[in-house]
Amino acid sequence: MPTALITGASRGIGKAAAHLFANSGWDLLLVSRSEETLGLLAKDLECSSRSISYQSVDLSDSHSIPAAIEALIKHGGVPDVLINNAGVAWTGDLLSMPLKDWQWLVQMNLTSVFQICSIVVPYMRDKGGLVINVSSHAANNAFPQWGAYCVSKAALASFTKCLAEEERKNSIRACTLTLGAVNSSLWDTATVHGNFDRESMLSVEQVAQILLRMAEQSSSQVVEDLILMPASGAF
Repeated sequence: MPTALITGASRGIGKAAAHLFANSGWDLLLVSRSEETLGLLAKDLECSSRSISYQSVDLSDSHSIPAAIEALIKHGGVPDVLINNAGVAWTGDLLSMPLKDWQWLVQMNLTSVFQICSIVVPYMRDKGGLVINVSSHAANNAFPQWGAYCVSKAALASFTKCLAEEERKNSIRACTLTLGAVNSSLWDTATVHGNFDRESMLSVEQVAQILLRMAEQSSSQVVEDLILMPASGAF
């Protein structure tokens, strides 16, 4: 059975994807900051009769990532698909952003993806694999008060393209899922302030469905960048 590694798995898009993938016959390697929440999720997924392994790690701490990801792979095996879903946002004037917040956001949205790919992708080369990096339409647009987020997602899109070119010879495909506004727990975090109609946003279940379709595509093809927007447009 195929195996997917999903980061940010304890809530939002990651949690919805974990449920959908498990119910669709996938084994799972789950990553999130909260071990307690991951444990509860794994228990919920037991009824799927799939192999569920998980590892708690704070992706904002660059030093803790290598050992945690290595331990997860050692316990649960090498994934066929890596879904880098974890991410954060910060709203406010770009040049008023404290340096520590800038470094935190870039670590979460970009550097942690680089670190995880650097560990996981070499294991995948023997059999081939797919990397899906979850991004935002902010990568291609400039939104006031969202500058750091826009920058990090633009860099993530470029990273994914470079990874795809370098790893093509190793039968590794890399692609981006570019999303419009999603009604997720991101909007409930202390670093994000916005007064939007969340009912008009994409649901996490809709995004999970797209992730599954991308994960299940033939190894002879790759959807390099799939853009999914709410029918109501950009917010």
